[in-house]
Amino acid sequence: MSVESEVSLDGTKLTIKVRGRFDFGSHQTFRDAYERFYKVPDIYVVDLKEATYLDSSALGMLLLLRDHAGGDEAEVQVINSNSDVRKILGISNFDKLFDIS
Repeated sequence: MSVESEVSLDGTKLTIKVRGRFDFGSHQTFRDAYERFYKVPDIYVVDLKEATYLDSSALGMLLLLRDHAGGDEAEVQVINSNSDVRKILGISNFDKLFDIS
């Protein structure tokens, strides 16, 4: 499991890439990926293209990110999720809280 983050040149978009298992073991690394930036970006993108697994603690981490980003006013996108991950996000009604593609 690894988590990498990259901020756009203009500082408005933060992309967090999750590889492997997205579970409690990645909690601190995931938080560090967005909390370490001084300037708060306008858009957060969580790229799950290489995520192989997602559990309830990962759902909680996504909610913490959403709160950090501004709650209901935040723009948080979850992209490149495979069909299994998309199914979990749908069952959890995360499609109502996040822009999922």
